Amino acid sequence: MADERFEEPFHWLFGDQLGPHFLRPDSTVVMIESRSVLRRRRFHRAKAHLLLSAMRHRAAELGDRVRYLRAETYRDGLARAVGDASVTVHHPTSHAAARFVREHAQVRVLPPRGFLVEPDAFSRWAESARGGHLRMEDFYRYVRQDHALLMDGDQPAGGKWNLDTDNREPPPKDRDTLPVPAPYLPREDAIDDEVRADLDRWERKGEVSFVGRDGPRRFPASRAEARRALRAFVKKRLPTFGRWEDAMLAGDWAMSHSMLSAALNLGLLDPAECVEAAEKAYRAGEAPLNSVEGYVRQVAGWREYMWNLYWYFGPRYRESNALGHHAPLPDWFSRLDAEAVEARCLSTTLAQVRDRGWVHHIPRLMILGNHALQRGWDPAAVTDWFHRCFVDGYDWVMLTNVIGMSQYADGGRITTKPYVAGGSYINTMSDLCGPCAYRPTERTGERACPYTAGYWEFIHRHRDRLSHNYRSARAVKQLDRISDLDDVLRDARRRDPDAAP
Repeated sequence: MADERFEEPFHWLFGDQLGPHFLRPDSTVVMIESRSVLRRRRFHRAKAHLLLSAMRHRAAELGDRVRYLRAETYRDGLARAVGDASVTVHHPTSHAAARFVREHAQVRVLPPRGFLVEPDAFSRWAESARGGHLRMEDFYRYVRQDHALLMDGDQPAGGKWNLDTDNREPPPKDRDTLPVPAPYLPREDAIDDEVRADLDRWERKGEVSFVGRDGPRRFPASRAEARRALRAFVKKRLPTFGRWEDAMLAGDWAMSHSMLSAALNLGLLDPAECVEAAEKAYRAGEAPLNSVEGYVRQVAGWREYMWNLYWYFGPRYRESNALGHHAPLPDWFSRLDAEAVEARCLSTTLAQVRDRGWVHHIPRLMILGNHALQRGWDPAAVTDWFHRCFVDGYDWVMLTNVIGMSQYADGGRITTKPYVAGGSYINTMSDLCGPCAYRPTERTGERACPYTAGYWEFIHRHRDRLSHNYRSARAVKQLDRISDLDDVLRDARRRDPDAAP
C-alpha cells in the first residue's frame, strides 16, 4: 500500500462525493459522467437533473484542477482520464462500485468519508452487542457518547436519550400548511439550463427514459447552496421539526423537515456539521430539545445505522424475502400515475413523488411502503423503485430502509415488527382521509379503506409468523374477533387481483 505522502497523481470523485471533505491536496481530480448509469434504469427526471447539475457545479468550482469526462461507462472514462496512472478514491457507497474500483490494480481505495462511523468501528460495536441482537437505539447511544453529541458529561442532554414520544403530534386542525417558513429554494443557473437541454436531447433521441417531472430544482447542487439550506433549516424550521415530525398535510409536502438528505447523500454536507449546527441551536436556546434530539437521531442514529448495516450485512442482503412476497409492481405505480388511484393518501403522495422526487419519511414508510407490504409486492422491485424515484435515493440507503424496515423482508433483522397499519393511523396523523372516497373505519364494501382492509388481509396472510412475535401477536388475536373476515378477504382480493395470494 502506498503511504500517505500522496504518491498517486490523480484522485477520483464519484458523483456522491462532492464536498470538500472528499478532496486530497495536490492531486488532479477526476470526475466521470457515465451515460450508462442513466441508460440502465429509469430514474426520476429530477434525480438525474440534480445529480448532473451537482457534478457539473463541482467541476466548475474545481476549474483547471479537474479532468471531467463524459463517457459511456466508468471504465471508459477512467481509461481516458488517467490511462495506466495510479489513482485514489474514497470508498464508494455501493457494493457494485466497490467491486469495480477493487478490480483495478491502479486504484487505491481510501477510507469512506461523509459518515460519522466507519464500517470497522461498527463491526466492533456489533460484535459486542448484547445477546448478539442489533438495536438501532443501542447504536444511537453509542454514537452520541463516542462523538459527544447532545451530552452533558456522561449523561444525555435533558436526562433522556430518546424524546420520540414528544415528536408524534398530529398536524394542527383546520390548517392546510404548518405555520413555519417555507424551505430554502435554490436558484437555477446556466449549468441547470445545460443539464436540462442535455436530458431533453437524450430523451428525444431515445437514449434514456425517465419518470416524474423536472423543475424547478428544489435541492442544493453546490456546497454553497447546501450550507445556505442548512443555515435556513436550523434557524427557521428546526424549532418546529420535532412536534410534527410524523405528521402529514396534503397541502404541505415539506412540513418542518430539513430537506437536507439529498445534499448529505451527494456529499455536499458532512453529517457532523449538520448535527453540530442543531446542537448549537439547542445550547443557544434557539430550538427545543425534542426537535434537536429528533433531528440528531435521524442523522447520527438512523442514517449511520443504515449505512453501516449495508456493509455489515453484505450484498446477499438484497435477496432477503422472508415473507415470500413476489407480486409485481403495477404499471400505474411504476409510472407515478397519481390519477389512477382513488385513495387520497396514496394519490397525493404519489403525485408528490412525481412532481418533486421526494416525500418525507412517514409517507415513504406508512403510505407507500405500507401499501406495497400489504399487497405483497416483490421487495427487491420496491427497493429499486425507491432508489430510482427519490432524489436522495442511493443503494446503501434504500436497500436497508426498504428491505429491512419498510418491507420486513429480512424477517426482523432491523425492526422488531412489520411497519403495517390501517387507515386509522393515516387518519390520525394527517388530513388526508376527510375528502377521500373511502372511510378509514370501514373494511368491507364500496367505501372500505384499502389500507384498513389490506391491513387485516396482511395479518391473516402471515398470521403464523406474526402470532409468534410479541409485538404483533395482539393483532392476530384481534383478527380472530372479526366476524366478517371472509368478506374482508374476498373484497381485498377482488380489489387487488395482482396482490399476493
